[in-house]
Amino acid sequence: MADRTPPLGVEELHALVAGGEIDTVVLAFPDMQGRLQGKRFAARFFCDEVLEHGTEGCNYLLAVDADMNTVDGYAMSSWEHGYGDFVLRPDLATLRRVPWHEGTALALADLTWHDGSPVVPAPRQILRRHLEGLAEHGWSAQVGTELEFIVFKDTYEQAWDAGYRGLTPANQYNVDYSVLGTGRVEPLLRRIRNEMAGAGLTVESAKGECNPGQHEIAFRYDEALVTCDQHALYKTGAKEIAAQEGVSLTFMAKYNEREGNSCHIHLSLTDADGANVMDGDGPEGMSETMRHFLAGQLAALRDFTLLYAPHINSYKRFQPGSFAPTAVAWGHDNRTCALRVVGHGRSRRFENRVPGGDVNPYLAVAGMVAAGLYGIEHRLELPEPCAGNAYSADYAHVPTTLREAAELWEHSPLARAAFGDEVVAHYRNMARVELAAFDAAVTDWELRRSFERM
Repeated sequence: MADRTPPLGVEELHALVAGGEIDTVVLAFPDMQGRLQGKRFAARFFCDEVLEHGTEGCNYLLAVDADMNTVDGYAMSSWEHGYGDFVLRPDLATLRRVPWHEGTALALADLTWHDGSPVVPAPRQILRRHLEGLAEHGWSAQVGTELEFIVFKDTYEQAWDAGYRGLTPANQYNVDYSVLGTGRVEPLLRRIRNEMAGAGLTVESAKGECNPGQHEIAFRYDEALVTCDQHALYKTGAKEIAAQEGVSLTFMAKYNEREGNSCHIHLSLTDADGANVMDGDGPEGMSETMRHFLAGQLAALRDFTLLYAPHINSYKRFQPGSFAPTAVAWGHDNRTCALRVVGHGRSRRFENRVPGGDVNPYLAVAGMVAAGLYGIEHRLELPEPCAGNAYSADYAHVPTTLREAAELWEHSPLARAAFGDEVVAHYRNMARVELAAFDAAVTDWELRRSFERM
């Protein structure tokens, strides 16, 4: 990975702390859901102690459910093993100011055990390992993620108290590309854009989307790990800014029966000179490398869907005619396919349209890289593109439930070869835990259907 200047240098941090401009430093890591977990430090203590030595956190943070309940089935952390600690080691390339919190800086951490060995199931470490595989070919991955969210006029506390029902969206109708529609919530969107820029992200644009209150803010692509770090910071920061503004927003994949929140992931490969190795003189301007890489995506897509759609709610997006894919197919600028080839020359890339707003970007990008390398190493042939409506064509289907995706993942030789038994078992257990919780729950749908009439 190329050297790059961090958004905030260590010497500058020391100066800002000494001058009283920074008094708090957050050290956090992405958990299994891609959420930031960690600690807030007094800035002087962070500079004196944590910068060099890191800090510790309970290893149950990679072995709980989404509600932070301790659950069984994880080899790395359990009551039997005493729920010990792992070490959070600051990655100083991620050090930055956090404009939406006064006097605050933040750094992301890599997780290690006390002997210095990596915590293998940690999402950031999983991605690092696969990027090292790309580097062995002399390539790096350039990635962009496109997150959609829905804004509500209710605060997060009001939404909780209402059971997340009957909330008031910030827009009352479809505002896709509507300048008037984005103008209704521009104070919020402007704060998010400007303060993400202040945190070192390069903002491109904001636009309305189809579901009432739905919007998207786009950021410039970057190296894969940088983009995933920025993605995690952005999701946290956008929610915190919304809370400060007295509103709420959600990135959940499918809030209601209308359009879901997608997170399309764009990926291209560059060589040591920065040239796009996906561009070439083959059919449609694609290089042989791109064709093999894309063929690998198709071959692995069903087995790796758990990495792209990790929750029960994720699968509610996959409906015909919804702009969320159902077919394991690729096409040129074809939004009905799971994989869409776009761009020209140095911008040539492909887009994975399977992930929703609930995706863990580290795991999804790791899956895309692993699938692409599988295609290259086995010189897989790319089938003909889908030129029409993939929803109605005869293609293999994207898994329709978390249960199906988890079983494909668990029994996939490709997943075990690419990720190893430890990672496969860890994330299979995450799916098992969520399925067990959902299977035990009584839903509003059941109450409405059965309370009186059954």
